[in-house]
Amino acid sequence: MKLALIGVGMIGGSVAAALRRAGAIERAVGFDADPKAARRGVELGVLDAAAASVEEAVREADLVVLAVPVGAMAEVMAPMASALPPHAIVTDVGSTKLSVIEAARTALAKASGSPIRRFVPGHPIAGRELPGVEYADAALFRGRLYICTPIEETGPEARATVEDLWRRIGANVVTMDAAEHDRVFAAVSHLPHLLAFALVARIASEPDGERKLGFAGAGFRDFTRIAASSPAMWRDVCLANRAALGEELRGYRALLDELQRAIDAGDAAALEATFELASRTRRRHARTFDAE
Repeated sequence: MKLALIGVGMIGGSVAAALRRAGAIERAVGFDADPKAARRGVELGVLDAAAASVEEAVREADLVVLAVPVGAMAEVMAPMASALPPHAIVTDVGSTKLSVIEAARTALAKASGSPIRRFVPGHPIAGRELPGVEYADAALFRGRLYICTPIEETGPEARATVEDLWRRIGANVVTMDAAEHDRVFAAVSHLPHLLAFALVARIASEPDGERKLGFAGAGFRDFTRIAASSPAMWRDVCLANRAALGEELRGYRALLDELQRAIDAGDAAALEATFELASRTRRRHARTFDAE
């Protein structure tokens, strides 16, 4: 199988490395908007060749993996559609699904050969906060969830092929409706990233921010680790999932207002009730959350 990787970063590079280790691909060609990233992928052995365009990358592909920021999906799908071989399967690893599906329907539905039937949207629940193909890891998806969000147009053979490939690299495959996916991950992924970025940005913008950061300990480190993630990627995620994320943010702001009132009033019982609910819930899920 020949792989075309569109977007040569940590996640895309990890997919290519994992498929290679599993013996699922014989050749990997990559394209990135930053040519240096694709060349670096070749230097690291993640790719066999770097393409100068999306069209060149996919021309002989059996499998295309779209690993660009979700805001760039439409931009790469448009030129890809006319260059795809008639048998090529297309999948993505985007953190939002409705926006990616909309882009695919626009670009692929009317293309020659009906490539929309070979489009399998999905989202691996794995990653690291440091971007770049240098951080690609062939073992990244082992024991992790892969959420497949097939659409009505997705053909059963394409879906089965993609799900089998994810199982071969160690992922646990589950299926979810795309709209439900975006609601769930607005709460458990997108909002936490937004909050981590906001906390670090607030302190960094203060006159004595550097002094405060000099005293930060393990709690601050753990809470803000994901604030080192790609700003461009998370900008796109937040905007692509703005409806669901906005709803979660409004709920979180309401809870913060409640906590503010409790602090102002010296209401120890109200504070402790919220903290107890959070602590009990976190402990109950510790085995899942803290699994390596």
